[in-house]
Amino acid sequence: MAERKRLTAGDWTVAALDALSEGGLAAVAVEPIAVRLGTTKGSFYWHFSNRDALLEAALLRWERVNTEEVISLIDAEPDPHSRLRKLLDLTLSHPAEQPVDRAMLTLQANASHPLVAPVFARVTRRRIDYITGLFAAAGFPPDPASRRGFLAYTAFLGHVHLASTSPELVPQGADRRDYVDSVVATLTRP
Repeated sequence: MAERKRLTAGDWTVAALDALSEGGLAAVAVEPIAVRLGTTKGSFYWHFSNRDALLEAALLRWERVNTEEVISLIDAEPDPHSRLRKLLDLTLSHPAEQPVDRAMLTLQANASHPLVAPVFARVTRRRIDYITGLFAAAGFPPDPASRRGFLAYTAFLGHVHLASTSPELVPQGADRRDYVDSVVATLTRP
């Protein structure tokens, strides 16, 4: 008889975030996730006191992976212009090249949910502040840097929505590179 792998809280968290991305907040339910993981509800209760604790863990994972880890990756670039270009290149990708952050769309649609609201607001603020900082580091004064940071983030939100609902409309290959170049040129024009 094969020995069953012992699941961790991280396994449950990843599965919850996947469920959230695929089916919305209602999909973060203990029994279906247990089936997905090939285990019982007992495993869940070993790691979490209730569904809300699992949802909170999934939200924090989303924040860490899709915001803080991306920022760390971008910060490895040597100068502000390279960081801005890399960020836009990464975030304005085609779904075939980079999976769409479907969790973000779900969370945006549920931004008033008591568990989602503080995380979504914090992530939104962090992302806009980070992008604004890139423009400031590239030499833009505070007000124009702020406006450009906001514009870049709202363009990203529109891109994610379009990539999720109509991926065939999102440029890819050489057209995507030209698109990213034009976005960078538009946002960095004096």
